[in-house]
Amino acid sequence: MTQESDFSHLSLLDLFSMEVKTQGAMLSDSLLALETKPNPTEELAALMRAAHSIKGAARIVQIDPAVTLAHKMEDCFVAAQSGTIALTAANVDVLLKAVDLLVQMAETCVGNPEPQFDDRSIEDLVSAIAAIISNPSEAGEQGSRGAEGQGSRGAGEAGGVGGAGGVGGVGGVGEKEELIPIASYTVPNTQYPIPNTQSPIPSTQSPVPSPQSSDIVQNRVVRVNADNLNRLMGLAGESLVEAKWLEKFADSLLKLKADQLQLSSLLDALQVLWENEENGNQHHGNGQIEEKMSIARQTASECRQLLSDRHNELELFCQRFSNLSDRLYRQVIATHASPFADRGQSFPRMVRDLARELGKQVNLEIIGKSTLVDRDILERLEAPLFHILRNAIDHGIETPQERLAVGKPEEGHIRIEVMHRAGMLLITVSDDGRGIDMEILRQEVIKKNHISPEIATQLTENELMEFLFLPGFSTAKTVTEISGRGVGLDVVHSTVREVGGTLRAVSQPGQGMTFYLQLPLTLSVLRTLLVEIAHEAYAFGLARIDRVVMLPKSEIIVSENQPFFMLNDQPVSLISAHQVLELPAQNVDKEFLPIVIISDGGTRITGNNRLNHYGLVVDRFLGECSLVVRPLDPRLGKVPNMSAAALMDDGSPVLIVDVEDLVRSITKVLASGQLSQINQSSNQTAIKTYKRILVVDDSITVREMERKLLENNGYKVDVAVNGMDGWNAVRSGDYDLVVTDIDMPRMNGFELTTQIRSNGKLKHLPVIIVSYKDREEDRIQGLEAGANYYLTKSSFHDSTLLKAVIDVIGEG
Repeated sequence: MTQESDFSHLSLLDLFSMEVKTQGAMLSDSLLALETKPNPTEELAALMRAAHSIKGAARIVQIDPAVTLAHKMEDCFVAAQSGTIALTAANVDVLLKAVDLLVQMAETCVGNPEPQFDDRSIEDLVSAIAAIISNPSEAGEQGSRGAEGQGSRGAGEAGGVGGAGGVGGVGGVGEKEELIPIASYTVPNTQYPIPNTQSPIPSTQSPVPSPQSSDIVQNRVVRVNADNLNRLMGLAGESLVEAKWLEKFADSLLKLKADQLQLSSLLDALQVLWENEENGNQHHGNGQIEEKMSIARQTASECRQLLSDRHNELELFCQRFSNLSDRLYRQVIATHASPFADRGQSFPRMVRDLARELGKQVNLEIIGKSTLVDRDILERLEAPLFHILRNAIDHGIETPQERLAVGKPEEGHIRIEVMHRAGMLLITVSDDGRGIDMEILRQEVIKKNHISPEIATQLTENELMEFLFLPGFSTAKTVTEISGRGVGLDVVHSTVREVGGTLRAVSQPGQGMTFYLQLPLTLSVLRTLLVEIAHEAYAFGLARIDRVVMLPKSEIIVSENQPFFMLNDQPVSLISAHQVLELPAQNVDKEFLPIVIISDGGTRITGNNRLNHYGLVVDRFLGECSLVVRPLDPRLGKVPNMSAAALMDDGSPVLIVDVEDLVRSITKVLASGQLSQINQSSNQTAIKTYKRILVVDDSITVREMERKLLENNGYKVDVAVNGMDGWNAVRSGDYDLVVTDIDMPRMNGFELTTQIRSNGKLKHLPVIIVSYKDREEDRIQGLEAGANYYLTKSSFHDSTLLKAVIDVIGEG
């Protein structure tokens, strides 16, 4: 960019803080590179220049401790350049601590005209660096001791730039420094803006990026207010909407053109009829009518030509305007993206420090540093990726001795790969460590009582890996400061889902572990499914929808007053979108119901319960659409079940559903038991004066209890003493409902229900199973056999049976 940023409102201390943070990133990158390059000539030169720049800037603002520390660092780098000393890993530890302390000092200066520093920590580090210059072999231990308590911020953390602060009087500069305008710098793209020529910062020469960062996009950075950027994105979205309107307007002109052609044809036909009538009557006719018809034909021809010309011009304009709107839209979206390296630059330092702390050797490789990522996503991914890397180093990568023992190189390898693929952002994090033993994981799942041993033996590797993402789950045998408390991967999983992505883990025992993060390219544009509910459009993010189906009413099953249907051998609870969103109900009798299937956070197995999917019944599907997301006015507070808004192609507003919130609302409605019923079938028997019910049970006590309960509520009831008796009765009688037990002689309730469903005349006859068996397996078997309800015999005491009967065939 060529536009200069205005930093006139910033104090010199604020500018000093920005300078130190920029140069500090350069120092950290180059110091890490020293350990991997045998001849780091360019890195040492960059280190010397960065330290010299910080020293000069500190002298300008009279931060003498920073001048002293940066000067000593510069001396150390000069000595390394000349070959007087060779910097070891222990020496790099000391120098990295010095970088951290300089950044801390810079942060203290923000908005603080009289900053205070820990002089003891600074003196200890200056002494440690001096020891490196005089005796490198002993300096590492001394530096570690001296830096204790100096409050290093830890790898990868970066403070934000605060507001402007005052600065005291600036005294004279001791050593003469060359001043050059910072606008002529060439610096790596960072989150900090670069001051303009009106705010000079001292330096002897421009910092040069290290070679390993050459694939990062080099660019100027300016500050843009977040609200301004959001408004700009909104305008870009509106321009797309207007472009769509032009296309529809052009289509309407085509219709007008067709009407003009039809009018011309009618005039021609009328002319023919007139001429025929003239010839038949053998007179010349009315000359005035003929003249007017001629004029009408000519006018119609001119209108047709004019309309055709204008339509062609409008089509060309539509193409240009649509192209321009699309380019504007894409450019605005690009302003909301940053290279992955902007947030990933702290990872190498963190990996190095943690590996050294654990006595391991680990090399981190990052591929795709320049891949553009939505800044909102990038910011939220920093902590999850940190957790994955930490777990890889602590749990995955073995010690050098262990690696050598199994034939691996001493140094472990972690690889982060970032790329765009199929319209999504794919981040892969892999290591070549020990991986996870599936049997150990299986036993750990059983030990923590997540599932029974019987079910655990049936789980696939993919299902087992899902348990790693449960809160509090850990396979670590000991708890340390680094890990073992079960905190980490659950955070990764929840964060990825919050931004509309998916997370998958794959392990190869003895060879390593790989995490696959698939995320949207941007949070500003959302690919959605539009549905209609109560004559209004609503949008569901496609990433949060498991599936959509058109469900025949005949496949709806009701159990304990809860309608659901079977999908891939799993029950999916049904609920009306009208009830969840508290909208007016629609009394429309449809043979097929449009269903949006959503889940409560995954397909993990918890105990014996797999009912974690919900089918939301909507009025109709409107199709897929890409929407520019616009935040709701904060004055509205949290709008229940909604996350944002957007404009559709025709300019009408649409609310975007917050699926996480919607699932919570569905859970509350289901727990209340106050469900509005979804009609099961259009083939239900018409209402009669008396509705007949057949009760089938081999227990006389149960038969009579059910008979009296139903007869007292206006139903006509017949009884059968076993399944075969019931089968004979149902074929010879005319019943509205069958209520049957399971365990009976000659034919059990499952067999009776199956027989009814396989009979062409009886297949629509409702069946309610009432049994003492309350196991989930029996319930599923009964519903799969075709029962509409499955109740336990305790239901007599809370009138659930009567409610179920009313729901199926109405009141008696």
